[in-house]
Amino acid sequence: MQSLGTSKEFIKGDDIEWEVVGEGIKRKILAYDDKVMLVNVAFEKGGVGVLHEHYHSQVTYISSGTFDVTISGVTQTLKEGDSFYIPPHAVHGVVCLESGLLTDVFSPMREDFLK
Repeated sequence: MQSLGTSKEFIKGDDIEWEVVGEGIKRKILAYDDKVMLVNVAFEKGGVGVLHEHYHSQVTYISSGTFDVTISGVTQTLKEGDSFYIPPHAVHGVVCLESGLLTDVFSPMREDFLK
């Protein structure tokens, strides 16, 4: 894998622009290197993170809001303070029930987010 560099060592969220990635969904890529990436994803109520899969391991912390989270065909309702783990290649997605923010960590980094 070609190195895509690293983020700054100190990151101020207010200095990073939101990127619209879907209807009612926007993200901020915060910190990263080739091995790990931290991303905030904001959802409006009704926003859908469509079912998909990728080779990265992913852990997500629900910073705010309520979401129906589906991983490998199993759905649970999770809220602020909860978290979940997505193994590589597991089909997953979310439906936002109450506007909120997901904080995602990917390993290795999501190089597709930087292109």
